[in-house]
Amino acid sequence: MKITVVVASEKHLRYVQDINDAIDAAAQARGTGIARRTNEYISGKITGGKAILALNREEFVGFCYIESWGHQKFVANSGLIVKEAYRGLGIAKQIKKAAFDLSRERFPDAKLFGLTTGEQVMRINTSLGYVPVTFAKLTDDEEFWEGCKSCVNYDILLRTNMTKCLCTGMIYDPAEHHEEKKKSSALGKLLKKLA
Repeated sequence: MKITVVVASEKHLRYVQDINDAIDAAAQARGTGIARRTNEYISGKITGGKAILALNREEFVGFCYIESWGHQKFVANSGLIVKEAYRGLGIAKQIKKAAFDLSRERFPDAKLFGLTTGEQVMRINTSLGYVPVTFAKLTDDEEFWEGCKSCVNYDILLRTNMTKCLCTGMIYDPAEHHEEKKKSSALGKLLKKLA
């Protein structure tokens, strides 16, 4: 096995159907909502340099993409999927970290966010500095929420006026992490002076 995690490019368009098939299989197996995207949408992410792909040599293994919302104030890492045969090997964490890095590089001031029903994704997000938040702290960009329409749980979102669902909202705010680093650095300097 030789797993590589890369920013996808045009040469990876042949994996679009595999990606959507893996999303469908995971949604059916879990019985929870994973919003399906059109093949054209996934293709656009790949050709736009906004997708992460994991491969075992030439075999599709996993995927995630990034999308900016609210005039680039928010960026979502979405569509994280790893084929069942490759789960439990840490590949999802590698993909998510690569998507996080790509998001920070392309949108350094944006708040990163995601919605998930998966405990493993929550743990990965937490390790990257995300915190759980109410939906009110996420983007209010209507186009983002349109993407939830293909989810089996969309009726819950509608019934709660777009405030709750089975998903947990998580956010990484670079401004908060910048402040934490400044405080940590200042504390370190103070401790050196006292020593």
